[in-house]
Amino acid sequence: MSVQERKQRERAERERLIVATARELAERQGWEAVTTRRLAERIEYSQPVLYSHFRGKREIIGAVALEGAAEMAAAVRAATAAADGPRARVAALAHAYLDFAARNPAVYDALFQLDGGLAYAREDTPEPLKDAFAALLESLGEVAGDDVHPALFTEVFWASLHGLATLTRAGRLLPADAARRVKLLVDRFVVA
Repeated sequence: MSVQERKQRERAERERLIVATARELAERQGWEAVTTRRLAERIEYSQPVLYSHFRGKREIIGAVALEGAAEMAAAVRAATAAADGPRARVAALAHAYLDFAARNPAVYDALFQLDGGLAYAREDTPEPLKDAFAALLESLGEVAGDDVHPALFTEVFWASLHGLATLTRAGRLLPADAARRVKLLVDRFVVA
């Protein structure tokens, strides 16, 4: 291995460490606890080293969001692959999405609430974000019907899931009715 390859590998490892540490800290104490000073102390590198990877907290949030998007896409695909039939796939998708949001609140915030400097719904949207949407579209597109564009149908269903995730987390919805909400959502959207 050349010196250049070793340096690239070490740089990638440091970057993964920064992102993992930021994510862990955010999940335990919230994003307000994530500062470059605190991250530098936790990873045992200087702040200039941290800044050589990320220009600041905003880019770190973006990196956590991209990692989270890939994980969410994988969770949705795994859940829908195990389901039998369109209705079951949509229900599995909804449960997987809401479970991901509940288990990873800081990542979910990085994806949808905080400014990570990422472009959404544009040509320059990063691939992990496009792939997360594609994971939803794969199951929802098959139940969209002939009268609506599958991507538009997916956006509306996704917005409904996001509302459920956000309102549940804020304590605005009773947790005991979570399964009934998902069933109602699926029943209303999957009419075929």
